[in-house]
Amino acid sequence: MRCGAGIDARMVDELAINIDPIQAGGRLTADAMKAVIAYGDGYSVCDNCRKPNRLDYITKPPIAQFHKDLASWLNMDTARVIPGARRGFQAVAHTYVKPGNPVLLTSLSHYTEFLAIEEAGGVACEIPADGHLIVTADATAAKIEEVKKDFGRAPALAFIDHVDYQYGNVHDVQAIAKVAHQYDIPVLCNGAYTVGIMPVDGKNLGADFVVGSGHKSMAAPAPSGVLAATAEQAKDVFRTTAITGDVTGRKFGIKEPEMMGCTLMGVTLVGMMASFPHVKERVKHFDRELANTRIVVDALLSIQGTNVLSEYPRKHTLTRIDTTASFDTVAQSHKKRGFFFSGALSEKGVFGIIPGATRVWKFNTYGISKVQAQYLAQVFADIARENGLKTGS
Repeated sequence: MRCGAGIDARMVDELAINIDPIQAGGRLTADAMKAVIAYGDGYSVCDNCRKPNRLDYITKPPIAQFHKDLASWLNMDTARVIPGARRGFQAVAHTYVKPGNPVLLTSLSHYTEFLAIEEAGGVACEIPADGHLIVTADATAAKIEEVKKDFGRAPALAFIDHVDYQYGNVHDVQAIAKVAHQYDIPVLCNGAYTVGIMPVDGKNLGADFVVGSGHKSMAAPAPSGVLAATAEQAKDVFRTTAITGDVTGRKFGIKEPEMMGCTLMGVTLVGMMASFPHVKERVKHFDRELANTRIVVDALLSIQGTNVLSEYPRKHTLTRIDTTASFDTVAQSHKKRGFFFSGALSEKGVFGIIPGATRVWKFNTYGISKVQAQYLAQVFADIARENGLKTGS
């Protein structure tokens, strides 16, 4: 099957259990699929755009209400939809960071957080994770004092990952934000792996900003996301334009510079909206997702030589595994080398592990059923036994 122009139809999730670490939470709902067809044209949501000609004022489809619902759901005061979490990082950094300003992030932060700081001219100052790969409030306080000593001022901003992308570990944003606020440092909570996956209460976390990823964790088309702010900070990052043309005298109403006017058009926005009722419901059942993850992780741990590099017991569905002393030992003499593993998984209907990876790799079980989790656990054990590895069962 092809989409035309030599593009093969993609049927990964229809034909396999997909445990790709960045795809699991972004799988579209059936309603979002309908939205893709109905609103695929670029400016389709602009049919009923009226003055003041801004995205979050459109009432048909109910985009204005969606913005209010997003803010309420995250327990924040104001929200905007954005083209991916990275655009949220960029908007906040550009608002608060001046050239030469120190900015806090962590040793586990995503590269896009670094780029947002770089673009604003800031200096990246990493809070080191501890021996358990957790970022703590104590380490945050120590880093702030170090920055003050080196720069003569406190950091201008702090980026703190709720769950990091490297290990899927949960960090105590609430305690870290409390420390940062003692130095009057605004805190951005990176919820790319939590908003839409598990309950997120921005004000309870003490965040000034919450950033989420639609295509990573909210069952939405790419690129999409959300930037939510408290009322105090919203007036800064969502400020309206003041520029005037020197020849024409033109002004641009209430457009927001950091949003570059309107943000999401057509399919990305309406797809996110269509999935939203399902996303709001699914975060209430994160305990079931964790239970399924633990079935799979425990099966992997039963294979001699396999270790979990993420915190254990697992608190999130994204997990980093070390199979250097198990599956990689097979790869050393296998005719397919490291590709034997992804090949064996594919033959058994499992997709998402990087081809050739047999040492350290990640997977994400979000969205699979208990039956699928049990099957996946059996698959890992079977591949181990088929290749002469010892298991606990």
